[in-house]
Amino acid sequence: MTLSISFLLPLLSSLFIISTDALTSPSDVSALKAFKASVKPNSIPQWSCLASWDFTASDPCATPRRTHFTCGITCSSDSTRVTQLTLDPVGYTGRLTPLISGLTQLLTLDLADNNFYGSIPSSISSLVSLQTLTLRSNSFSGSLPESVTRLNSAESIDISRNSLTGSLPKSLSSLSNLRQLDLSYNKLTGSIPKLPQSLIDLALKANSLSGPISKESFTESTQLEVVELAENSFTGTLGAWFFNLQSIQQVDLANNSITGIEVIPPPKKLSGESDLVAVELGFNRIAGNAPASFAAYPRLTSLSLRYNMLHGAIPAEYERSKTLRRLFLDGNYLTGKAPARFVKPETEVMGSLGNNCLRGCPGKAKMCAPSQKPFSICKQAYGGKPKS
Repeated sequence: MTLSISFLLPLLSSLFIISTDALTSPSDVSALKAFKASVKPNSIPQWSCLASWDFTASDPCATPRRTHFTCGITCSSDSTRVTQLTLDPVGYTGRLTPLISGLTQLLTLDLADNNFYGSIPSSISSLVSLQTLTLRSNSFSGSLPESVTRLNSAESIDISRNSLTGSLPKSLSSLSNLRQLDLSYNKLTGSIPKLPQSLIDLALKANSLSGPISKESFTESTQLEVVELAENSFTGTLGAWFFNLQSIQQVDLANNSITGIEVIPPPKKLSGESDLVAVELGFNRIAGNAPASFAAYPRLTSLSLRYNMLHGAIPAEYERSKTLRRLFLDGNYLTGKAPARFVKPETEVMGSLGNNCLRGCPGKAKMCAPSQKPFSICKQAYGGKPKS
C-alpha cells in the first residue's frame, strides 16, 4: 500500500518542528546573552563564533546549526543545557560577566587567547559541574578569587599569561579533583599554600612568589609528577624531601634565589622506583659542592646546576651514571680535572662544563664551551688573592 503525499507532509513537518524547537534552558539563554553583551561589539569579527550567536533567529541548542550558533557552545544530548563554552581565539575584548554563573551544567569554559580583562567574578563558584577552566593568555587582573577553590569538580585550571596579583588562595587544597594547575606568567606573590592531594602537574612559573619552599605545602601531594616554579623569588635551602616526593618526575626551579640544596639517595623503599628524570636548578645562588647523590636516582637523565656558586670537584658519580644524558654545570667555580667521559669527542652527554675553574677541559671539546674562568678569579673564589 502506498502512502499519499498529503498524509506524509504533516508527519514530516512535525518532525522538523521537533528538531528545531527552542529547548535550551531559559537560565542558560540568559547567561549566554549576558556573556555576549559583555564583549565589545567592535572586537567580534563577522566570521567569528560570537557573530553567529543570534538569539532572535535561533535557539542556542537547536539543530541543525547551519547559520546560527555555528560554534562556541556544545549542548547536552537532549539539547536543554549548555555543557561547553569554548571560544575561538580572535581577540574578543570585554569582561567576564558574573552572570556566567547561570550555566550550572557547564563542564568546560575556555576563553583562551583573547583579550578579556578585569577580575574573575567570584560567582564562578556556581559552575558546580565545571571540569576544565581555561582562561590562558588574556588580561585578567586582580586576585584569584577564593571562590575558585569551591569548584569541586575541576580537574584542570589554566589561567596562565594574565595579570593576576595577590597571593594564592589558602584553601587551594580543597580542590579535591584537581590534576593540573597552571598560573604561570602572572604577578602572584606570597608563598605556596597546601596543595591538593590529586594534583599531578603544578606550574607557577614567572611570578613573584617568595620565601622558602615548605614541606607542609607538599605533604599530601603523593601524585605530583611535574613542578614548574622557575622565575620566582624562592629562597633558602631546598630539603631532600622535595626530590623524594612519591611520584615526582620533573623539577624546574631555575632563576630563583635558592642558596642550598639537600640531596640524599632515594629511600630504600623508593630505590629503583624513583621516577625523577629531570632537575633544573640553574641560575640560583646555590653554594657548596655539587650533590653527588643526584647520580643515585636510577632514571635521572637531565641535571642542570648552571650559574650557581658551586665549588669543589665534579662528583665522580656523575661520570659513572648510566642514565645521565644532559648535564649543565657551567658558570660555577668547579675545580679539578674535567671527567674524561664528558670531554671525549664521542661523548653521548650534551651540556656544558664551561666557565668554571677546571683543568683538562680543551676548548675543542663541545662540553667545555665557553672557556674556563681566568685563574685570578678562581683563586679569589677560593680565598686567595688575585695576582697583579
